[in-house]
Amino acid sequence: MTREKELNALHEIIHSCRLCPLHETRTNAVPGEGPINAQLFFIGEAPGAQEDDTGKPFVGRSGKLLISMIEEIGLSREDVFISSILNCRPPKNRTPKLSEIELCRPYVEKQIELINPRIIVLLGRVAIYSIVGPWKVTESHGRFFEAKGRTYFMTFHPAAALRSSSVKDLMRADFRILQSELL
Repeated sequence: MTREKELNALHEIIHSCRLCPLHETRTNAVPGEGPINAQLFFIGEAPGAQEDDTGKPFVGRSGKLLISMIEEIGLSREDVFISSILNCRPPKNRTPKLSEIELCRPYVEKQIELINPRIIVLLGRVAIYSIVGPWKVTESHGRFFEAKGRTYFMTFHPAAALRSSSVKDLMRADFRILQSELL
C-alpha cells in the first residue's frame, strides 16, 4: 500500500473513531490535511468550532493567523501538513484531558511516520507537552529539539497570539528562525 493510501485509510479510521466520549459531541472528526511529502508538519491542540463544522484543521481565526505566518516565510497551506493532538473538539473548547491525548496521540504519531517531515512544528503547550514532554512554551519557543530521530520546533499556539500582540510578535520571530532553518 502506498503512503498516500495508508494516510487515507488512517483518516477513515479517525472519522469513525469511538475511542473516547468526544465522538458523542463532535460534528466532524478533523484528521489533518496536507501533502504526503510535506517538509513541515504543524501540530495544534484540538479542533475548534469552525474546524468541527468543516472537518478541516485550522480554518478559524487561529488558522487564518497560522496561514498568514506560513505565507510570511514563503510557503502556503498547500505546502505543509496541519494536524492536531486531538481529532475531535472538546466541549466548550476546554483543554484536552490526558486520557483523550493518550488515546488520540497514536493517530498523529502515525501521520508523522507516513509524512516523514523534515521539521515538526509544535504549536502551544498541549502540543509540546503531548509530543516532547513538559516544557513551558515561554521557555521553549523558537527552539529546535531533536528526539527519536525527529526534529521538532516549538512556538506559541496562534490562539495565544490572537489574545496578545506581544505573543504574536514572539511567534513571528519564531517563524523567522524556522524560515532560516529551511533555507
